[in-house]
Amino acid sequence: MIRGKPDEDDYWNSSKFKAFTFDDEDDDFTRLKESKRAVNSIRSLVEEEDEEDDVEKVSWSGEPVGSISWSVKETESSIRSTGEVRDQSFPKIHTAPSLPKNSSGYSLSSLFKGKAKTGSFQSFSESFGDPSIRNYAPELRKPKSEYKDYVSDWTPEETVKRMQQGKVYSLEKFRSLQDKLLLLDEAVNAHDGNVITAVLIYLKKSLSKEILFRELITREIALRHYIHYLKEIGEQKLLLMQYRDHLNVRDENKKRDFLKNCLSFPFSPDDATHVQDHYTLLERQIIIEANDKQVESSGQADIFKKYPRKASILNMPIITTLYYSCFYHYGESDGTFSSPANIRKTFRISDKQFLLTCLGARAKLKAWFDVDALFTTKNWLGYTKKRSPIGFHRIVDILQKNNAPVQVLQDYVNLVEDVEQKISLAQKYKCHDVIINTYRDLKDRQQLIVYRGKVERGSSEYRKIEEILSNSVRLWGEVSPRLPLLQS
Repeated sequence: MIRGKPDEDDYWNSSKFKAFTFDDEDDDFTRLKESKRAVNSIRSLVEEEDEEDDVEKVSWSGEPVGSISWSVKETESSIRSTGEVRDQSFPKIHTAPSLPKNSSGYSLSSLFKGKAKTGSFQSFSESFGDPSIRNYAPELRKPKSEYKDYVSDWTPEETVKRMQQGKVYSLEKFRSLQDKLLLLDEAVNAHDGNVITAVLIYLKKSLSKEILFRELITREIALRHYIHYLKEIGEQKLLLMQYRDHLNVRDENKKRDFLKNCLSFPFSPDDATHVQDHYTLLERQIIIEANDKQVESSGQADIFKKYPRKASILNMPIITTLYYSCFYHYGESDGTFSSPANIRKTFRISDKQFLLTCLGARAKLKAWFDVDALFTTKNWLGYTKKRSPIGFHRIVDILQKNNAPVQVLQDYVNLVEDVEQKISLAQKYKCHDVIINTYRDLKDRQQLIVYRGKVERGSSEYRKIEEILSNSVRLWGEVSPRLPLLQS
């Protein structure tokens, strides 16, 4: 029974053998086995039909249907029909030369897997590598020139250009600090804010804050872009970077204006207070410096003649400013900017800090009356008493460093409450009266006798001890009960 055309199409369309694809990576031996299977399957089909019907089936050209030559022709016609359909979507490609009817140079397996009848095995792509035979598929691979977009080995200059052009780029290759800084400098030289910001974001992620801040201090343009970026994303802690930018400003008036702009930034409450105090301090220093410079040059104030200024007060810390004020402007009314009391109130200086600073300034000037006034308080009955928020032993040390006279030292050594510490300070600074009076109050006759041997014979201290010892019965009534213990 002769197979009809529809049956033949169904057979070939439902074949278990796959058509060739460019992704096929089977070796030559596997291709040969598949080709043999294809030929054997065709032969078995022909033999089955012969058993059903002994009538010989021939094609229109007179060749038996199912023979190798008939299969070659059918395959060739199928390829041509496929090429016609392909022409609709691809550019027209010339087909391979027609094969001879009886003596073809290709077997059926060579059409499926590219194996020639005679010769060594070769791949399908190699068999069509002959310039006389053209490929049916167009070139799909991109030109090699386009692959440079995916190569990340670019210099900083090339990377910045690609960023400006919107091309693919990578910053991860810049790993060392030197490479990162070169990239940042190149971005700044390109004068492109978006590129600078992108590089700064990468540096923020890959560098520590200390290193980043240190390098940005010397790069004003990059620093300003970074500050603007931080302001946009609302990172309050890093906004302090702009506050540190004032270190590069030399002119005090410009620095003051710069700090004034910082006041509008959304700092945390503590940081905002700090920036406000710094701005107020610099503004006040500018006013004081201008006034004192004029007064000093005119010679109107004696203190500037006796103690000429050694340095400008500009950009000095608050404690240094307070010391300067206590030294040159002590006693001024609270309404003036240079008044110590005004500075203390404006900048919320604690009592201890104010006392220590003011004591050092007045002791330097040997203004002992002012020193005494710092500790003198008066109660509601009019009685005066010396009080201090710090220990009097510390005050004694400060006075001694400023070469205070013995009488001044004795007054404050006597105010030390601890007896042993009082005697130790008195011996250290040779405050003889304090030691003698302390032993007298303790009724310690033995210690008075011992200390009498340490002072100069005939001196006022020696005579005072002699007087106390001679009047011991009148002063103490009887020998101190501590004497036997001291003698033993």
